Amino acid sequence: MDSKKELVVPRIENGTVIDHIPTNVVYQIVHILGLEKYNDEVLIGNYLTSQKFIRKGIVKVKNKFFSEAELSKIALVAPMASIIVIKNYEVVDKHQAQIPDHIDNFVKCMNPRCVTNHEAIPTKFDIIDKENLKLRCHYCEKFVTKDTIRFCE
Repeated sequence: MDSKKELVVPRIENGTVIDHIPTNVVYQIVHILGLEKYNDEVLIGNYLTSQKFIRKGIVKVKNKFFSEAELSKIALVAPMASIIVIKNYEVVDKHQAQIPDHIDNFVKCMNPRCVTNHEAIPTKFDIIDKENLKLRCHYCEKFVTKDTIRFCE
């Protein structure tokens, strides 16, 4: 392989790699995880050649291990993504993102009359369809889909 055409990216000692991200949501992942404000190394790669997909995105975050809520956000946006946990330069866990059955307090209800848009009440959604991503608000029972999903700030 021609070494002049290959970009060398340093391995991370500790942290998380989010791999196999669809190219159209890489920067959405960065935003919903707040990585633009993270004060350690963050590597963002997009439109990279992939064996699994034609093109993919990848995000490497040094010294960051994501909470269940953060992993749920990733799964809602990129359910085919791989989550790889690195400790002491070794892979200690690798799994595909998993859409949960229920989510609390990070998806915004799109119904302007929903109580969560008028009072300080955390949002709650049940996942009705994981394959096509369809969520139902616990309070007003309106639906949010992958095309209308918005995350709380």
